[in-house]
Amino acid sequence: MSVNINLDKLIAILSETLSIDASEFSVDTLLLGNFPEFDSMAIVSILMELEEQFGISIAEDELTGDAFESVASLLEFIDIQQALTAI
Repeated sequence: MSVNINLDKLIAILSETLSIDASEFSVDTLLLGNFPEFDSMAIVSILMELEEQFGISIAEDELTGDAFESVASLLEFIDIQQALTAI
């Protein structure tokens, strides 16, 4: 799947889940510590949306704080999960 399509879908998920305008997000946007709305409950909601929207299954042992550092790191995490799901 194209990176731009994944990026657009990810930004839509973040925007909707956090109730923040999509224009606030780009591939370089920091997440952890940058938005008060980005808390543990939001992360759970985002993970559920990622699984549904991207057709991936995320195991607990694959989750690290590094994945949620920025939009870019979360996008990379999605790409890895899609590759693992395809195997």
